[in-house]
Amino acid sequence: MKFLAITLIVHAPDPVTGVRKPTHERFREVIDNALLAEELGFDGFGVGERHERPFISSSPPVVLSHLAALTSRIRLFTAVTTLSLLDPVRAYEDYATLDHLSAGRLELIIGKGNGAAQRELFHVTPEDQWDRNAEGYELFRRIWRQDRVTATPRFRPALTEAEVWPRPLQQPIRVWHGSATSRESVDLAARYGDPLFSANVTHPIEPYAELIRHYRERWAAYGHDPARAVVGAGTAGYYAARTSQEAIAAYRPVFEGHLALQKRMGTEPVFPTLEDFVERSSALIGSPQQVIEKVHRYHEEFGHTVLHLHADTGGLTDARHRASLELFQSDIAPVLRRDIPDPPFDWAPVLAASEPEPEPASGPVPAPAPAPGPANR
Repeated sequence: MKFLAITLIVHAPDPVTGVRKPTHERFREVIDNALLAEELGFDGFGVGERHERPFISSSPPVVLSHLAALTSRIRLFTAVTTLSLLDPVRAYEDYATLDHLSAGRLELIIGKGNGAAQRELFHVTPEDQWDRNAEGYELFRRIWRQDRVTATPRFRPALTEAEVWPRPLQQPIRVWHGSATSRESVDLAARYGDPLFSANVTHPIEPYAELIRHYRERWAAYGHDPARAVVGAGTAGYYAARTSQEAIAAYRPVFEGHLALQKRMGTEPVFPTLEDFVERSSALIGSPQQVIEKVHRYHEEFGHTVLHLHADTGGLTDARHRASLELFQSDIAPVLRRDIPDPPFDWAPVLAASEPEPEPASGPVPAPAPAPGPANR
């Protein structure tokens, strides 16, 4: 099993202290958490994309490019790239560039995104968002694989023998499809033989398990080998300590802070008590053995081989957050790596055999520019 640490870069008051950090400190925290994830042995680090309050994750290519320069081993994920909002040509340019800057450590998780504010910002409607997501992915996929593309999409200008540079390092890049509650993303992933990443955060296990079963059914219906279907899954929270009593006591103020926020927003909580949250949600809170048992219980329903934890402290102190992640890597991850297989593909860059050279432009070759001098400065 492989493990990711993921952040959506929420910029909100701490659920326990009520203090909101300055924006630059919040970004610094993301950087520190990525470095910690690589130090501790996580397999990937993901940055979400949102275009509305309270998130400041509107530019994941920028954040991940910075992280690529500071890390050397960990794979870098988008979580998710909201293709329903983006021009797929521009998205390709950003991510092909990042593919090179990261030495092929980039993986994408795509999705339509959510939230009325960001739909309005980009003039996307509930009626066309799924069509935009599918069209954006299909065009993005073609541009990544083909040196020249001709296409007449609905939601952007047509392309005629278009070349888009730079050509990527990985060929092809691995693209996961993020799924929360709708079948459209599940079907798109199955159609193209791509891995699925279940959000698995807001609700109990049943709706997510049903969507994953649908993914496997559609995967087979599209003619793919059932043994090659790959699922990743998120978690609603994580905190492990040596004893369950210690873990519950430390996490209770965090849960109560989030519960109070939901009540202020007029949202009916899905899990009204911490005990219910620990029992029925995907949160991994307790002793190492309790966490291991819960991951196994979810694996029986999902068959997932990749798991994500929250990269952020989320109301925990920095010391507790680090200690909990260290405990995960020392006592939990080795057992899960032994018991649950890895995805059936290499966890490494998929490098193209060769990179095409740009063709010379037609017409006369321009004369070299003169060297800078007093008249040319």
